[in-house]
Amino acid sequence: MPHSSTVNILHILETDFSMIVEEWLGTQVHEGVKRSDLFSDAESRAQNAELLKSFAKGVRNAAVDGDFDLEDAAWEDLRAVLADVTKERVKRGVTPTEMATFVLALKAPLFGRLEARLNDDPASLIREVLLVTRLVDAFAIYTNEVFIAEREQVIERQREEMLELSTPVVELWDRVLTLPLIGTLDSARAQEVMENLLQTILERQAEVVIVDITGVSTVDTQVAQHLLRAAAAVRLMGAECIISGISPMIAQTMVQLGIDVGTVSTRSSIRTALADALKTVGYSIQKNRDS
Repeated sequence: MPHSSTVNILHILETDFSMIVEEWLGTQVHEGVKRSDLFSDAESRAQNAELLKSFAKGVRNAAVDGDFDLEDAAWEDLRAVLADVTKERVKRGVTPTEMATFVLALKAPLFGRLEARLNDDPASLIREVLLVTRLVDAFAIYTNEVFIAEREQVIERQREEMLELSTPVVELWDRVLTLPLIGTLDSARAQEVMENLLQTILERQAEVVIVDITGVSTVDTQVAQHLLRAAAAVRLMGAECIISGISPMIAQTMVQLGIDVGTVSTRSSIRTALADALKTVGYSIQKNRDS
């Protein structure tokens, strides 16, 4: 049995379901949040219908008076649908404002019907309007929370993918790897670099690793320490590490900072580093006599 305070809204949802779906869609168009570039009319209509159906189910089974709680089991279906719709809209590029306005647009068709139904009873009309406002606002807040969580996951996945793309370990020759570094090298990226590099050494049975820093924008104490730790880890794996791309400016900076590279081999260019690496694994580069 529905609660006495929800009889009117439940009757409206059940008798005018299809019309509310269409008017809700129309309100979204009017508010500029329909996003026809991302969703077809059929997709938008299906999302509206699914949300409205689960909304009606919640109104029928849940307490929506002073004990209203969206976490109640009666709203489980609605929470699930709101979460699914929100995640899909995040993937397609809908903004947080558009997502919230999409949900809040449901108020217009409901308010209009409540006004027509309770026109002669202002007190009941106000009570019902406040009830619908409370419900729909709670849905909008919930979608915003889901939106933020989903967006953070997307950003984290993109960050991880960018780290992987920005730290490629390339096999230059049999048992010779190179790791070209570009941009900045913070602690998070340094950890990713080291894990990726050590795993590749194990998989390829590499004997020499060239860490090329030609594309590293600045080398300070922190960056230098990350490089030296990586070199030490490579040696522990039984391979030799050569740091290439040491420009005159970087060399001066490292001297001024008092950074001691110790036993780590350094070269000014990847070309000279590759020549040394090939010599280490038993190869040599010779010019063709006919060239």
